[in-house]
Amino acid sequence: MWARWWMACRVGAIALLLLAPMVGAVLSGYQIETHWQRPLWLALAVTVGTFFCSWLLQHIGWFDRFGGRAASSTPAVTIGQSGPRPLWILLAMALAIALPFVVGKYGMSVAILALIYILLGLGLNIVVGLAGLLDLGFVAFYAVGAYTYALGYHYWQLSFWLALPLGALLAGLFGMVLGFPVLRLHGDYLAIVTLGFGEIIRLVLNNWVAVTGGPNGVSVVFPTLFGLEFNRRAKQGGTPIHEFFGISYSSDHRAIFLYFLLLAVVGLLIIMVIRLKRMPIGRAWEALRENEVACRSLGIHHVTVKLSAFGLGAMVGGIGGVFFAALQGFVNPSSFTFFESAYILAIVVLGGMGSTTGVIAAAMVLTVLPELLRDFSDYRVLSVGIAMVLMMVWRPRGLRQRRRPFFALPTAAEENRAAALVPGVDGR
Repeated sequence: MWARWWMACRVGAIALLLLAPMVGAVLSGYQIETHWQRPLWLALAVTVGTFFCSWLLQHIGWFDRFGGRAASSTPAVTIGQSGPRPLWILLAMALAIALPFVVGKYGMSVAILALIYILLGLGLNIVVGLAGLLDLGFVAFYAVGAYTYALGYHYWQLSFWLALPLGALLAGLFGMVLGFPVLRLHGDYLAIVTLGFGEIIRLVLNNWVAVTGGPNGVSVVFPTLFGLEFNRRAKQGGTPIHEFFGISYSSDHRAIFLYFLLLAVVGLLIIMVIRLKRMPIGRAWEALRENEVACRSLGIHHVTVKLSAFGLGAMVGGIGGVFFAALQGFVNPSSFTFFESAYILAIVVLGGMGSTTGVIAAAMVLTVLPELLRDFSDYRVLSVGIAMVLMMVWRPRGLRQRRRPFFALPTAAEENRAAALVPGVDGR
């Protein structure tokens, strides 16, 4: 009973930490007003709900499966699993689904931006965290995706749904092109080349005025859903969604649609990354990160492994760029500076290289906190730098250190019990 209450209180505390900045802080003009009643009541509801869910799951025999109670009989050799328990995953999914209904329009824009940075962090985590290839020009693939949607619509009336796969493919192609000249580079040399590649892309977008619009940028339309538009009046030849369903118009419909669409993409990407880690290509990435010479001696084709890491990471960055263009409705080169690459790299480093949950947590923290501390916006870069220095000193592997699957050795009592079952074997 007390163990269940303790677990429920911990879940409620985490829910309060997540909901307090999003629900308790309300922007009123240029001031931030605090309303603590709503996050406290929501955290209390999460605590009580977690307790009763654990009690119900235990009584119907499912609590062991959802990580609440250890099995009664432990095998002689067990395999330790890494990653969050299913109960925490269900709680995170419930909070993510309920978020649009408890925050306002400003909170929704912050949540969408956080999901975009989660997407970018997971993409860079493939290159830096898993493959061990230091990439300081990741913002180039981000820009390729955004400008694929913007220029595709401007010149060929390309829709959002076609820009998603096309932006991913073009960004992946750019990643492969970048991967070829850096196959033999490591460490600082690789970082310098990728940094130069990112700056080249930004300068081309800024100076090729006849095609990209230069500093003036390019405008983008918001995506539609089966021809249904989210504007008050139809602008793309479709039907407004509020007229189709017979409801009153609200500008929140647009943000809710983009939020849930981006949430589904992030969920699919998380599943894909987890699967890739367990597949041979994921094992090859990690082996390449640890020792390239040993990988090549074992027959692993390092060229293919590096190119696959660059290509997949760039594809994820291109998808994030398409969503960024859809969110902003306007793109220009000033959104794709070196600071964005450093910011995404900071998310990966602070969260823990190779850790999916750590990258998600770091992206949320580094996106939400600057919005809450707008009075200290001039010290944003300084705060990120200080945080990285402190993390390197106290937790060099990030907020959540990735734990590998392991074999737990049996205890002495279990060895004696197993030996007693075999005739003629000494219990020692």
